[in-house]
Amino acid sequence: MANTPSAKKATRKIERRTAINRMRRSRLRTIVRKIEEAIASGDQAIAAEAFKAAQPELMRAAQKGVIHKNTASRKVSRLAARVKAIGA
Repeated sequence: MANTPSAKKATRKIERRTAINRMRRSRLRTIVRKIEEAIASGDQAIAAEAFKAAQPELMRAAQKGVIHKNTASRKVSRLAARVKAIGA
């Protein structure tokens, strides 16, 4: 248990930051799932639109430290390839 005032404040900050990161991670998973569903449906227009909305969200999550930068880039790259493959 935190004893000093600074430790108590640090605990409050950690709780707040954890809640924010949890929301961001949840939003990220929802957006990726929408792309997955669009890819599964086989409609390239919907998939492309979903990907267009998801790419900045992925990069923003990386910038905010929710996920690693390389992880975000890898996800964007793989999703882009899958969306592109629908039309082929």
